[in-house]
Amino acid sequence: MKAKDIAELLDEPACEHNKKEKSGCAKPKPGASAGGCAFDGAQIALLPIADVAHIVHGPIACAGSSWDNRGTRSSGPELYRLGFTTDLTEQDIIMGRSEKRLLHAIKQAVDEHNPAAVFIYNTCVPALIGDDVDAVCKTASQRWGVPVVPVDAAGFYGTKNLGNRIAGEAMVKYVVGTAEPLPLPEGSQRPGITVYDVNLIGEYNIAGELWHVLPLLDELGIRVLCTLSGDTRFHEVQSMHRAAVNMMVCSKAMVNVARKLESAYGTPWFEGSFYGIEDTSQALRDFARLIGDPDLSRRTEALIEREEAKINAALQPWRERLIGKRALLYTGGVKSWSVISALQDLGMTVVATGTKKSTEEDKSRIRDLMGDEAVMIEDGNPRALLKIVADYKADILIAGGRNMYTALKARLPFLDINQEREFGYAGYTGMLELARQFALTLESPVWADVRRPAPWMENRAIGNPLNKEAYYD
Repeated sequence: MKAKDIAELLDEPACEHNKKEKSGCAKPKPGASAGGCAFDGAQIALLPIADVAHIVHGPIACAGSSWDNRGTRSSGPELYRLGFTTDLTEQDIIMGRSEKRLLHAIKQAVDEHNPAAVFIYNTCVPALIGDDVDAVCKTASQRWGVPVVPVDAAGFYGTKNLGNRIAGEAMVKYVVGTAEPLPLPEGSQRPGITVYDVNLIGEYNIAGELWHVLPLLDELGIRVLCTLSGDTRFHEVQSMHRAAVNMMVCSKAMVNVARKLESAYGTPWFEGSFYGIEDTSQALRDFARLIGDPDLSRRTEALIEREEAKINAALQPWRERLIGKRALLYTGGVKSWSVISALQDLGMTVVATGTKKSTEEDKSRIRDLMGDEAVMIEDGNPRALLKIVADYKADILIAGGRNMYTALKARLPFLDINQEREFGYAGYTGMLELARQFALTLESPVWADVRRPAPWMENRAIGNPLNKEAYYD
């Protein structure tokens, strides 16, 4: 990828901060790829497309632990959970056979798995030696009759957020608009209700939470044409151009997709979240507003009134147990602000939130929710996190799995909010699960036990010089 292409992706016109004097997203800095490089961002953005063979073109280490490396769920194909890599070695580089190796890898994937398409993720090593991945993909597609899509996202290009945008750019350039949507199944349309097609961009169906939202949309007569990319099929991405409305779910990570679909096909879009009662209701209203159907708006308000009454009644006993609890939220992207709204719905206080992988838009939303004095964490090393816990008297740390041991060593309740989690928190029913997990975590009897002095220390405190060995004897 050329420098001007990267600059265009960073200078995103749809981002408000680009209208300022110093426009553009943060430029890559030395060491910025630690904690998520461009390749990582591109792969996790597209990996949930379930019927595609995802081939990592590079050394084996770039493939990582491929099996279930993201908590996304599929209602059908499981091909996305298999890791494919060209496994380049020093000899492949020296002898100049990395392109040939890639061609063989594509052939093997097509022969053995019959995928709907093949995605090729270019990594640092082949990018540095100048592999013409685009040409290899074009040759392979013509030879075997399967779409082969290049995703040029070498890690050194920049951050994880840039990788998300590169992935979206590849979909718009090579995939979107190459097929038409499938017709509605016979007998599925309810009399008197017009069906509208929409896209959810940046929804990854972590722990199956998309399935909390789909029944609501289905009841309103809204068909999700494509989710980019949770529980998605390749054909759905091809037909994204036919949607009536696009919703940006994961903040501005893939905003270039929404903007370019609006520019090319006139599809309006909005940014929203399915975390929290208020945000879920607002997302449903925004669909109805942009579609412009008065009957849909009426039915949307009736559904919201019914669902909010139901969930508020179910949450009341949990709110009584959680009100006033103080949480430190260390995550990034959409969750850096959307989860704040969900916690406030439960009566909890967010003392600080992480913004290392957040855009300027995310930070603006955080200030709207928490005020101008909101504490935003850029440096998430264990010492800094625990200092904030102590200074602000946080009751729980909400973060990704890599921070779990920091919390446990500090004997602090911890809840995993990132992509590895086992529970879905989106939609109205997701809020109930979120409240339940908070209560179970905070009220676990283990915290009282681990914070109590060891028995031999208790004895020493009252004058009995009992040591550890004597206690066990």
